Amino acid sequence: MSGPFRTAAGGRIDRSKALRFTFDGQAYEGVRGDTLASALLANGVHLVGRSFKYHRPRGIMAAGSEEANALVTVIRDAGRTTPNLRAGQVELHDGLVAQSQNRWPSLRFDAGAVNDLAAPLLASGFYYKTFMWPRSFWKTVYEPKIRSAAGFGEAPSAPDPDRYQNRFAHVDVLVIGSGPAGLAATVAAAEAGASVMLCDEQAELGGSLLAETLATIEGRPARDWATDVIMSLALRDKVKLLPRTTAFGWYSHNFVALAERLTDHLAQPEARLPRERLWQVRARQVVIAAGAIERPLVFPENDRPGIMLADAARTFANRYGVLPGRRAVVFTACDSAYRAALDLQAAGAAVALIADLRPTGGALVDAARAAGIRVELGAAITGTSGRLRVASVRVGRIDGGKVSGHETVACDLVLMSGGWTPSVHLFSQSRGKLAYDEASGNFLPGRSLDAERSAGACRGVFDFGEVIDDGFAAGHAAARAAGATGGAVKTFDVDGATDPAGGFTGATPHDRDPARVRAFVDFQHDVTAKDIKLATREGFRSIEHVKRYTTSGMATDQGKTSNLNALSIAAGAIEAPVPKVGLTTFRPPYTPTTFGLFAGTSRGDLFDPVRKTSTHEWAAEQGAAFEDVGLWKRAWYFARGGETMHEAVNRECRTVRATCGIFDASTLGKIEVVGPDAAEFMHRIYVNPFLKLEPGRLRYGIMTRDDGFVYDDGVVGRMAPDRFHVTTTTGGAPRVLSHMEDYLQTEWTDLKVWLTSTTEQWAVIAVQGPKAREAIAPLVEGIDMSKAAMPHMSVREGRICGVPTRLFRMSFTGELGFEINVPAAYGRAVWEAVHARVIGLGGCPYGTEAMHVLRAEKGYIIVGQDTDGTLTPDEAGVGWAVGKTKADFVGKRGLMRPDLQAADRKQLVGLLTVEPATVLEEGAQIVPVAAPVLGEHAQGHVTSAYWSEALGRSIALANLERGRARIGETVYVPMPGGSIPAVVADPVFVDKEGTRLDA
Repeated sequence: MSGPFRTAAGGRIDRSKALRFTFDGQAYEGVRGDTLASALLANGVHLVGRSFKYHRPRGIMAAGSEEANALVTVIRDAGRTTPNLRAGQVELHDGLVAQSQNRWPSLRFDAGAVNDLAAPLLASGFYYKTFMWPRSFWKTVYEPKIRSAAGFGEAPSAPDPDRYQNRFAHVDVLVIGSGPAGLAATVAAAEAGASVMLCDEQAELGGSLLAETLATIEGRPARDWATDVIMSLALRDKVKLLPRTTAFGWYSHNFVALAERLTDHLAQPEARLPRERLWQVRARQVVIAAGAIERPLVFPENDRPGIMLADAARTFANRYGVLPGRRAVVFTACDSAYRAALDLQAAGAAVALIADLRPTGGALVDAARAAGIRVELGAAITGTSGRLRVASVRVGRIDGGKVSGHETVACDLVLMSGGWTPSVHLFSQSRGKLAYDEASGNFLPGRSLDAERSAGACRGVFDFGEVIDDGFAAGHAAARAAGATGGAVKTFDVDGATDPAGGFTGATPHDRDPARVRAFVDFQHDVTAKDIKLATREGFRSIEHVKRYTTSGMATDQGKTSNLNALSIAAGAIEAPVPKVGLTTFRPPYTPTTFGLFAGTSRGDLFDPVRKTSTHEWAAEQGAAFEDVGLWKRAWYFARGGETMHEAVNRECRTVRATCGIFDASTLGKIEVVGPDAAEFMHRIYVNPFLKLEPGRLRYGIMTRDDGFVYDDGVVGRMAPDRFHVTTTTGGAPRVLSHMEDYLQTEWTDLKVWLTSTTEQWAVIAVQGPKAREAIAPLVEGIDMSKAAMPHMSVREGRICGVPTRLFRMSFTGELGFEINVPAAYGRAVWEAVHARVIGLGGCPYGTEAMHVLRAEKGYIIVGQDTDGTLTPDEAGVGWAVGKTKADFVGKRGLMRPDLQAADRKQLVGLLTVEPATVLEEGAQIVPVAAPVLGEHAQGHVTSAYWSEALGRSIALANLERGRARIGETVYVPMPGGSIPAVVADPVFVDKEGTRLDA
């Protein structure tokens, strides 16, 4: 035996295999096949947690994912701590360590329970009205305290050491749920010849059939029928069975996300195995067979440990061989609770009373009485007692809507059933429209928008035989709709099952003081019936507003057990029909899902992939410091002999201006644009004219969005009449290619053009400075590099160091410059050869920081730094690039907007601080006076700021309102130490005539 409440026989557990585990440090024993919930109940443990708001004692209420109370933390080690797991879904394994949540210092003696005494002061919405004064307390007192009190379990602080997988699948039919409808649907689809995937969140396929003891299907016990069906399905090549797999989200075009748990149930999983697997499934057709969730009843003090859903108790008894209590009272408005009472009594528990809200009862009243169970019709529980577990209930008779004639019945277990709520979450996520069914009082699937169909209890079909037939018909229809042609519709011979007729929503009648009694609707967030009514008195009419005011349905169970009761109470309070009050939105995930599942392998270096150029290792060997630019590691600067960063950058700048420098520009995005219409495409996508650009020439290109704002820039080389070599910014390469593809595939489908990303194909070595030509000329073959033969902004193809090259004559420093493009595999070899030549001429390698300074001295912009998405080409200082005679280009109409012609728009300018040694901070705001009034409008901001070694002073670029008209004006940059005066200047600080470029 593994606990005093374990039955002598029965259940789908292996009693020969004992499993040891601890809960809150106390050692217990369970058996193979147990969940944490069933093992705790077998040991007589009902108290498992505390509620969120009042810290009231909470016990196990359900056996599955609808559990609202029994949330626990499972600890494997410091990095494998998982909070907020439902005890009914935690599979027991040897050595399991679990602990309760939301309590201090212990579960039995929780200091937070003082909130329960202050409950009259903590009604719904109190925080909206209380934490308003004094205003200064919000940041210093209220918010910190509220944040520290919020939440249940504690998130682990150590990195997650587990692995997660990601798989994609395409199937004809995806069946969600493996209960009677789901199994029948899978059989039908498989027999029709379709490829089928069946998933279920439980550890064992079979759904409600796993706890069924009386029903038969085709003459066999239902559980045996399910086992045989599952085994036969497992042998089919075109069927994939996925237990421990939750369909947690539905997305566009039958794209369903599944979370498969692979190793959490193992005591010592193999290191190579992933913990979970994310399935991204695209299905031609989906059959939703998600079943229904039993509703709790809303009666006074209905939240004590030992009060649970009737079907959960039946599951614990029949599937796990556990008695949740010795002496039970059943409170119901539904026939299914009678089945639970009969099964518990057969398993050895005493059922003291069935209190049925219905005056005439249901089909099983006589069966219960024949079994010796006392049944009281037209009766209600009006209160309970017990501190850490229910000890008794107070039962009254209902007569004419009033409750009287009370008696107290001792018990250690209360089973409740308000009927069944179809699980329509996934159908709702598929954008299907729900329809309210007056007869059952439930929202059911209505009009579908995706290729799906619901079957069984999730669409309001509850008769056992009809459920199986409905599932088979749905599976057959889905397979046919997916293109399968085999199989035929059939019905099943079912016996011994009863339709769970009846139901009740809202608060049950009682004779207690409404202002003092607490009947809980949302057990997790401590929302009571009077809280719902208070929300309606405060003016809230929509259930979405009531939900947010009271927090009902916002807990981790997402209202699975509370939504319909809250809706009914709200509708009654405002005397409106239920459909008018509405239904809350069902959003993914269906149950909480680990972050690791979504991240998959995208963690560490794989989360933000490290991309290195072919010279990276060489630069590291030279002691370069690196910075992250986009996804790339780039050499930032090359310090020598104890130099500081600023000293190294100043030296690199001086060297480039005096002799020459070598710089790795491989990270620039590169796109090959090829095809008969390549020139026309470039002419349309860029603001520049490209039709007449000659092969062998370069052009600086500006790309704008539809709204006319600068999107990206780069140098474009025409390699042939039908071929362009396009460069982009380092960070902009993916979006530029996407932008181009978008227009090519949706707007200009007539153009014959092909786009290929070649960023990784080419290593780019920039050689800049007065001696740049001298440095590389001896290494180049087949290219005349003279000034006349290869002028500025031209490109030639030849060889360098024996390697094919595209040699660009261009400059981002304002000096004579060349960019050597060679296949990336030869990048380091060519770099080392060119570097030797540069060093021999007194040059040096330089990094990105020196590059930034050199380009800023020339007023060259960096898109994304000197532009912010709101500048036009003219405002960014490159208006000269816009083709004035072009009929159209992307952004042309945007540039014609009247608001972009306003005189006070920002323009790129230079700034020279009055104190030359003061370097401004990038991002700092600009104002017209030294002491601006608090809240005064800022007229611009600093975009780039550096010390210029060439000028012996600081320089800056800025975006400033009416900037060009204000050259010579003094503006101010407010800083913590006081405003810094600066003079507005031309953004070109060095070689304004451009003579150095044409050397």
